[in-house]
Amino acid sequence: MTRLLTFALFLSIMVTLTGAAHYYVWSRLVRDPGLPPALARALTYGLIFLFVAIPGTLFLRRSSLGEALGGAIEALVWLAMTWLGLLLFLVLALGVADLVRGVWQIGRAFSDAAPLDPDRRQALARLIAGAAAVVGGSLGLWSVRSALGGVQLRHVEVTLARLPKALSGTRIVQLSDVHVGPTIHKSFIETIVAQSNALNPDVVVITGDLVDGSVQELAQHVAPLASLRAKYGVFFVTGNHEYYSGVDEWCAELSRLGIRVLRNERVSIGDAAASFDLAGVDDHSAKRFGGGHGEDLPKALAGRDPARELVLLAHQPKTIFEAQDHGVGLQLSGHTHGGQIWPWTYLVRLQQPVVAGLARFGKSFVYVSRGTGYWGPPMRLGAPSEITELTLRAA
Repeated sequence: MTRLLTFALFLSIMVTLTGAAHYYVWSRLVRDPGLPPALARALTYGLIFLFVAIPGTLFLRRSSLGEALGGAIEALVWLAMTWLGLLLFLVLALGVADLVRGVWQIGRAFSDAAPLDPDRRQALARLIAGAAAVVGGSLGLWSVRSALGGVQLRHVEVTLARLPKALSGTRIVQLSDVHVGPTIHKSFIETIVAQSNALNPDVVVITGDLVDGSVQELAQHVAPLASLRAKYGVFFVTGNHEYYSGVDEWCAELSRLGIRVLRNERVSIGDAAASFDLAGVDDHSAKRFGGGHGEDLPKALAGRDPARELVLLAHQPKTIFEAQDHGVGLQLSGHTHGGQIWPWTYLVRLQQPVVAGLARFGKSFVYVSRGTGYWGPPMRLGAPSEITELTLRAA
């Protein structure tokens, strides 16, 4: 019931916001420029179709009709998700244009300039519409190219005070926020598994938001993760999206694939001669979903020798505020996507202490991945996706 209510709330907010955005784009690009009636009608019907397609294709994809349509529904999902991102850029471009026009009109009012005649007003509206369409469309195309052009390999070194010298040089590969689902499928997983294995890592960690869909729907696409290889193993912690997708089923499925799911627990990395602790906690928001889930760092660290080095897997960066009080040397997180599409970066900063990269809080480090996949529109602007290779160095 909680999952259903959460989805219903998300859907209602999405429909309201996208509806308002579509009306704004229609009013500025179709109504105000005074387009020829036939063209105006075609664009109006097109916008209505795209508005309905955003939620509609996601429902169809999971229905028996969607299964019957096969590749056609997948093409519609790609269209709807790409349009969603393009819609954002059009709204931004039009918003900036309206702001500039508003300032200009205020200036004219104070200068006692004569009002624009109807022909000049329409010419101005057409100029704004054309400029916004070019700018928004260009940003959209660039963002699609960035999202689909391959995953960057990012190398990071972190010096940890308690890391045994024998383990200096230990390499951890971090995957995060893959979001297997509407537009990310098996072929993408095969690619990132090959990239990870080519690094011959000591540890592979997946820091949440792996999936956007049920095990029944996505198991075949996630299956290549069973081929991930690392000296000391592959580990996973839940992100918030696992709780929208059947978290218990996914934990069981990943365990079946040979991936160790860390739910408020820790393991030892290394051998009897030299080792450190690797801990993992449930997502920061997990408690509200019930079922025994919830972030519990004290439970994960109960009985731990404080002289040992500690690396923590926690999906959301904000866990660092508690982690620094528990002697965590390094926290690995995701969740933010680095903002994914500028200017969302600035909004993410209001909700998380770090958007991307390495930061220090007291004696603790936190590294935040920009994400290996993407969520929603197949677009990235100013925040390329990454596979991260972290090399741990002894002080």
